[in-house]
Amino acid sequence: MANLKIKLATIDDVKNFVSITTTFNCEVDVVSNRYVVDAKSIMGLFSLDLTKPLTLKINSSDEAVKKQIMERLNQFAAD
Repeated sequence: MANLKIKLATIDDVKNFVSITTTFNCEVDVVSNRYVVDAKSIMGLFSLDLTKPLTLKINSSDEAVKKQIMERLNQFAAD
């Protein structure tokens, strides 16, 4: 499992994020405190508090896939 702290500041960020995550065939989750939602679900993401940093969890045993996801989603990395 790989983790990345992310920030989705705008509606367009959420749309672009979901657009990218849906291209991968592994499970990708977003965690906010005790809530875990599917990173491919736009409705799930909008149910979270997007004013705070979130944690992206990539559930894949394939290191190449994890690296590719991290590179594609690096634009959303929290400072």
